[in-house]
Amino acid sequence: MSGIERLHEIMVRLRDPEKGCPWDKEQTLESLKPCVLEETYELLAAMDKPQDKANYIEELGDVLLQVMFQCVMAEQEGCFSFDDVANAISDKLVRRHPHVFGEVVANDTSTVLKNWELIKQQEHKKEKRHSALDGVPKTLPGLLKAQRTQEKAARIGFDWQDASGPKEKIREELSELEEAEAQRISMSPADSSRVKEEFGDFLFAAANLARHLKIDAESALEGATAKFSRRFEAVEQAAKAEGRNLKDMTLAEMDKLWNEAKAKEEIH
Repeated sequence: MSGIERLHEIMVRLRDPEKGCPWDKEQTLESLKPCVLEETYELLAAMDKPQDKANYIEELGDVLLQVMFQCVMAEQEGCFSFDDVANAISDKLVRRHPHVFGEVVANDTSTVLKNWELIKQQEHKKEKRHSALDGVPKTLPGLLKAQRTQEKAARIGFDWQDASGPKEKIREELSELEEAEAQRISMSPADSSRVKEEFGDFLFAAANLARHLKIDAESALEGATAKFSRRFEAVEQAAKAEGRNLKDMTLAEMDKLWNEAKAKEEIH
């Protein structure tokens, strides 16, 4: 028995109406959404430490379980099976890689991605999806969603030639943001709305620069946030060692501790 067959058999037993697990039997697609989200983020964390093979395997398995869970639920309702899902993605991979499984020539990644988008649009012609931007999940985190949207536009040629374009755009958007902020003297709803809009434009341009630099904006921000948290905790510990509370310290005093924490981190 293969690993997939064993997992399927276990899940079927857990969902058995009479002898299954009470918790597994009562789950619905709605109740599983938080589980899918949580397991996905745990897998992302494991991907940052692939050298921990046991944990990496475990987290991949947890995500696979969520797929199998929903497939068994669908089987019980007579909708589809795990094999249907596996075959569907297999068919899609073959269909979207004609340069591997067919006679199409694609010698670089750019050509592959352009072909992928054209094939994808052909596939969805019967659906009301005619934009090159269709298919970007609405629930993606903001920076990731911005980059995915930009990538799709780029695949049909709507893009800067190099990073100088988005760099100039960032300067332009920052200038417009500062202008909007300066005009928000009245604090009217309209002025506040414009500041928010200009800030959004600035972030969108920053995400575009990250894409051109071949950096994932979402994980870059996550890394910066983690670094800030790490250094801030060091500042808290340093203040505690001095018998002081951050709330009672001046910004200059806290900056001193921050720079010391930063220096120690850079040495290591």
